[in-house]
Amino acid sequence: MLGNTYPNASIRGGAATTPPVQGRTLQIGGGFSASSFDHESFEGLMDPLVMVDHFTMTEPTFGAHPHAGMSAVSILFEDSTGFFHNRDSLGNDIDLGPGDLYWLKAGGGAVHDEKPRPGSRTHALQVFVNLPGRRKQDAPAALHVPAVEMPALRGDGFRVRVLLGASNGVEGASSPALPFTGLDVHLERGGEFVHEMRADADAWLLAVDGDAEVAVEGSTTRLRQGLAMAVRSGRSATALAMRTEAGAHLALLEGAPIRESFIQEGPFVMANSQELRAVVAAHAAGELGSID
Repeated sequence: MLGNTYPNASIRGGAATTPPVQGRTLQIGGGFSASSFDHESFEGLMDPLVMVDHFTMTEPTFGAHPHAGMSAVSILFEDSTGFFHNRDSLGNDIDLGPGDLYWLKAGGGAVHDEKPRPGSRTHALQVFVNLPGRRKQDAPAALHVPAVEMPALRGDGFRVRVLLGASNGVEGASSPALPFTGLDVHLERGGEFVHEMRADADAWLLAVDGDAEVAVEGSTTRLRQGLAMAVRSGRSATALAMRTEAGAHLALLEGAPIRESFIQEGPFVMANSQELRAVVAAHAAGELGSID
């Protein structure tokens, strides 16, 4: 169970932050490499996220696979080339382009397959977002947000794509599951951007490229390239400031923590072992759907 005490987190006013975390290196074949971040490394402050893979893929790697009890979210960065072919058992067959987002709320179960088209290079985040126990059997649903439909914040030294949710009064698309904000933050040399977290929310930040400083409640953490950290706001909205000297690219994901126990086995995130056994059996029986 994810607890509410954080022995290694820094508590500042009503907010809490974790130290920067290095992801686990993951290499599969010659076409997939990732830095993988797991919720257990973030002192419970990563909730509702279960895991995030920061990956580059140039060849088909996983094949069709099931999901249940959670949402699988693909966030493509703008430096991707070509197309990322997405299919699922809901009947969707979409080529994701650079900068696109695809949210598959698996709920009670869905089958999914994503792979780069020949000659393509996909640079992205694969995010597993938990669902509360009462919604783990929801009917599957999906959302595709093309890059051209994402609003952007622009100012002195920054450009921020609003992937989902809202920041600084600019609203993007809404997730098909829980309220969620995703920001793709680009800072120029000497740039600074401030995002106001909602009260009682968790945020996860990754330094995709370059180094940055992250200031929360008057205290600053140095976030070096490739590292991630988590932040929990207090009982009121919390200003989260990102700044850099030499330029940086960051990803910020924010949601309301679920604060429920769960069990994960691969692509399944269920409330308990009984639910896990049931969904594994349902997949084996072909009940989670298929991709023709």
